[in-house]
Amino acid sequence: MDVHLTIHGRQGLAGQLYRQLRAGIVDGRLAPGERLPSTRDLATQLGISRKTTLDVFERLIAEGYLRSRAGDGTFVAHEMTRLAPAPAPVSPSPGSGSIWETLPDALPMTAPGAAAPAFDFVGGVTDKALFPFDKWRSCVSHALRVQARGRGTYRDPAGEQELRLAVSRYLAFSRAVVSNWQDVIVTQGAQQAIDLMARVVIRPGDVVAVEDPGYPPARIAFSALGAQVAHVPVDAEGLVVDALPDNARIVYVTPSHQFPLGMAMSMERRVALLEWAQRRGALLLEDDYDGEFRFMGRPMESLKSLDKTGVVAYVGTFSKTIFPELRIGYVIPPAPLATAVCRAKQVGDWHSCTMTQTALAKFMLDGYFGKHLRRMHKEYAARRTALLAHLDGPLSQWFTALAPAAGIHLVARLKTEQDEQALIARAAAASIGLYSISGMYGGQRPTPGILFGYGGIGVADIHAGMEKLAGAMGGHHWLP
Repeated sequence: MDVHLTIHGRQGLAGQLYRQLRAGIVDGRLAPGERLPSTRDLATQLGISRKTTLDVFERLIAEGYLRSRAGDGTFVAHEMTRLAPAPAPVSPSPGSGSIWETLPDALPMTAPGAAAPAFDFVGGVTDKALFPFDKWRSCVSHALRVQARGRGTYRDPAGEQELRLAVSRYLAFSRAVVSNWQDVIVTQGAQQAIDLMARVVIRPGDVVAVEDPGYPPARIAFSALGAQVAHVPVDAEGLVVDALPDNARIVYVTPSHQFPLGMAMSMERRVALLEWAQRRGALLLEDDYDGEFRFMGRPMESLKSLDKTGVVAYVGTFSKTIFPELRIGYVIPPAPLATAVCRAKQVGDWHSCTMTQTALAKFMLDGYFGKHLRRMHKEYAARRTALLAHLDGPLSQWFTALAPAAGIHLVARLKTEQDEQALIARAAAASIGLYSISGMYGGQRPTPGILFGYGGIGVADIHAGMEKLAGAMGGHHWLP
């Protein structure tokens, strides 16, 4: 590649070139070992004589900044390391909007530190070792061939038709959500779907109701758009509809598997919530983030499948069924909002990666996704059973497990007067990753609890980690 150099006028050409190359090396813009253009190419690029570039290179070689290898080229010397830059002059800057300065530095659920614990019970992750990468490679190869045949153009913001068709068929079969493929809008994960719906509905100052405790990234997204977030409690039947503020413009809910506590919203509560939204003209934002993994009882109807008046936007993701790095999710908004959501998507990033969409569509339509889900369901059921055996057994003197019927995590309440942070720190010292749910409360006083994710940790490691946790806790008084 051409190195960026600028020649001003025709005076002192060698000095100008020397100072710029030396500054680039000292500042680190030209890294140790990096190959420079030949003296002939550099002279042609800058419109100067080759003798000038030869003289400058020879001087830099003599001073130790460059090294030359006969027949190979000229390189920045490996001995060169970046020197500390001079302090930049202080000047006014535009700064960020005040809302971004008050939001949390990082979203919760991020594993602390660079290295993961040996036994990590972090939530929201999956086990990539169980994913059929051989099948995925063939789907990616197919997508590459499709890309090679196509034109280099921007695509439909709503997504590739094949993937939208695959998603609509899958939802109709597994979640009783009936839709045409045109109703599905592909997004960069569920988080973008939530953000897009909020952008087209919320005006600054509008009230958005969220579950308490609930999913922090959604709450943060609403706050960032200037909404007033109302924290609504949950009970054994899910969101308490009677506690909703009358002026809520959006109600964000996780009815299939309440995040983080895990209960499913009862049918009576679902009907009450739909009727409430219909009376007030509010939007229900249904996040079905891991409803595929249900281990007890019959599947509950989604709000979207019960919606007859168009008040529900249904959000789904492949982050829990495949892996988060895929960054593919989707939303089925009410029909009157579909055009606005597509426009918001186009303004934000135009469209999601089409190659990934094409590969995923083939993965689903060829039956690989369904087979993968069946395998994952069996594996996660075994992990859930292993985890509960310890929480309801040797660890029951410290924990009360809330056993959900679905999902890839569960919450265990701490027994009376235990010091949550001391427990987490003691577990971390034993290389066990535990994560508090306190940060998931927004309006009420947090009830101490630990979120145990089992999507990314196998049965053998669950047994080993929980046995080690019992040993670390044994004989210790967990009081503040």
